[in-house]
Amino acid sequence: MKVEMNLVDNSNNPVRTPTNGDPEAENISASTLSSLLASKDRDYLLPPATEADQQVKISDLEGKVIGIYFSANWYPPCRNFNRVLIGVYEQLKSNGSNFEIVFVSSDEDLDAFNNYRQGMPWLSIPFSDLETKKALNRKYEVESIPCLVILQPEDTKDDATFYDGVELIYRYGVDAFPFTKEKLEELQREEKRKHDSQTVTNLLANPDRDYLLDQTITRKVPVDSLVGKTVGLYLSAQWCLPCVEFTPKLISIYQKIKQTLEEEGGEDFEIVFVSNDRDRNSFESYFGSMPWLALPFGDPTVRSLAKYFDVQWIPCLIIIGPNGKTVTKQGRNLINLYQEDAYPFTDAKVESLEKEMEEAAKSLPRSEYHVGHRHELTLVSEGSGGGPFICCDCDEQGSGWAYQCLECGYEVHPRCIRAVTPQSSIEDRCN
Repeated sequence: MKVEMNLVDNSNNPVRTPTNGDPEAENISASTLSSLLASKDRDYLLPPATEADQQVKISDLEGKVIGIYFSANWYPPCRNFNRVLIGVYEQLKSNGSNFEIVFVSSDEDLDAFNNYRQGMPWLSIPFSDLETKKALNRKYEVESIPCLVILQPEDTKDDATFYDGVELIYRYGVDAFPFTKEKLEELQREEKRKHDSQTVTNLLANPDRDYLLDQTITRKVPVDSLVGKTVGLYLSAQWCLPCVEFTPKLISIYQKIKQTLEEEGGEDFEIVFVSNDRDRNSFESYFGSMPWLALPFGDPTVRSLAKYFDVQWIPCLIIIGPNGKTVTKQGRNLINLYQEDAYPFTDAKVESLEKEMEEAAKSLPRSEYHVGHRHELTLVSEGSGGGPFICCDCDEQGSGWAYQCLECGYEVHPRCIRAVTPQSSIEDRCN
């Protein structure tokens, strides 16, 4: 989880294939493996740290599906993914799967490399072999880490190497093995079938549980009671600072939406907390501050929802419509942008809000001085130098129109502007 916590790229396409190269050039024979992973002075890889006295010949990898794993101990998303990858790797190995991983370190020094490698159950390129590491980074065009490149034992097709192994692991786990094009197409078909038949009941219930918990944690609320409602699935955790900061805002917006719907009659809105807390006490403490429902702590549905919706960051608010279908996975962003006006979070509602913003902007001054900032702020939009931003006044997300300082990049929502004269702005900043 990126804290915002990384749970992977938001691309809807889970695979990226090489854009160059002769199909035969990727044939993973012993000689090709040697040219990829060996050096003139080395024909072996480092074993797991627990087997430090045993070198592994590179030729022993012939015939296996291989993951080339680019990662570093200093980068939190790498450490987060590393834990997930270890679980998948160990499960595949225990099943007798023909899979191996080779770690290519981007660590800053030998101590960091050794410390990171200590918990890895797979093979590694020696830290000192800088040339091989550079060559692998160049060959596979590694632009960010973590990165997991999947090589097939009979890699004779130009679309057989998958560069997006990180996303595949996050999205499908062990089910992605053996990472062939055919396997991934099968998983995508199954995924589409599930989404097409999605209901709030089959999302939140399982064969052993047909209820959710209310704020008392002891009273059970039937999952079926949510049928016909707009439902927000709130993936969050007490250990995640952005989650803790967003939760009070979400509580306030939730209560405003509920009050408005109650006054109008008809529709209803509910939120279900999907906890990523690390222990029961944290779950109970955090959920105790929330006015909505929750999945039980440790319920397997928690993990399946994160996987099903390809959740890569928390906090995350997924909106399910009254018909049980997914409305948006961007509920958090919409709350930040439009507060309670975002309800019911549909494309039509967002389009209407955007038009309202455009209309309101026509009556705004083209420039302003804002209390606490000495430079003049210019009104901008996405089409005139603006874009998504974090408001420097309220720390909330912004999009569309903003007042922007062209000298230093300071930006605020139009609603946050507290206009002052130029001299007052300077004096206020000095005081």
